[in-house]
Amino acid sequence: MPTPIAAPLRHAPPPSQADNLRGIVLMALGFFSFAACDVQAKYLTETLHPVQVVWLRQFGLFLGVLVLIVLRGPQILRSRLPWLQVTRGLTAVFSAVFFIVSISFVPLADAVAVTFIAPFVVTVLGAVFLREPVGIRRWIAVAVGFVGMLIVIRPGMGVLHPAIGLTVVAASFFALRQVLSRSLSGADPVITTVAYTSITSTAVASLALPFVWHTPETLHLWLVIVGLAVTAAVGEVLVIRALDIAQAVVLAPLHYSLIIWGTFYGYVVFSDLPDLWTLIGCTIIIASGLYTLNREARAARRTRLEAREAAQPAPDGSQL
Repeated sequence: MPTPIAAPLRHAPPPSQADNLRGIVLMALGFFSFAACDVQAKYLTETLHPVQVVWLRQFGLFLGVLVLIVLRGPQILRSRLPWLQVTRGLTAVFSAVFFIVSISFVPLADAVAVTFIAPFVVTVLGAVFLREPVGIRRWIAVAVGFVGMLIVIRPGMGVLHPAIGLTVVAASFFALRQVLSRSLSGADPVITTVAYTSITSTAVASLALPFVWHTPETLHLWLVIVGLAVTAAVGEVLVIRALDIAQAVVLAPLHYSLIIWGTFYGYVVFSDLPDLWTLIGCTIIIASGLYTLNREARAARRTRLEAREAAQPAPDGSQL
């Protein structure tokens, strides 16, 4: 699963329209790369243990972080909240493990559709742990999104493998990762967060590696492994760069492009196509998610406007 849509606090002027456009292009390419990574992960689970696949995926990004440490120095590992960074890394590896185990049993497009519940879980966690205000309309959107997920999964009807439930767990860890990103926003640079996430997730997956390792026996498998690591690293870099130059609220809806690529790759590689009910449920989830994102964007604009008005001097020269 990709990096959550969470940007550092900005002290510079808002990005220009051109910056937002470049960010949109980079984000779209990043999600295309992540979808390619997911389909390669699903393919590899036919031969390798899912935990080994997770390790191989994370190891590509880990190598990139090592290069950055050599180029920029160990100061990129300096954090004001190291234990929170490590916790975020743990959520990343657990999310990846549950998701990759899930897609080894269920169609990729169905699994991707279920992960779209993450924004609603973020809303719930943000309200409970970050004390973020949530109005009745957003709670309704959460409920509608949950109904959409139930339509996709259809529990008790035997339509999908029970492993689809692991995708719900993966999405929940993914959402927790977003909440932690919000807590870290403004405390550490994005590159520090990526470095901690990569190192922590690779280290944790390495603990289980001796028990699940199976040496790939063909050149074809090694090429897919290289492709897995490269597309994961490229996707991460593109998303980070997009968030660095554009507004997160502008980029967030692009997350839903994953269903397009997931369906495309699933059909081309595995001949899987989502059924009508999956498409209906996915449409409901996306519509509810876009509504939630729109409410968040309006709230953010209102907060910025109030802060700007509060900073303006009163007519008598004093601060308002």
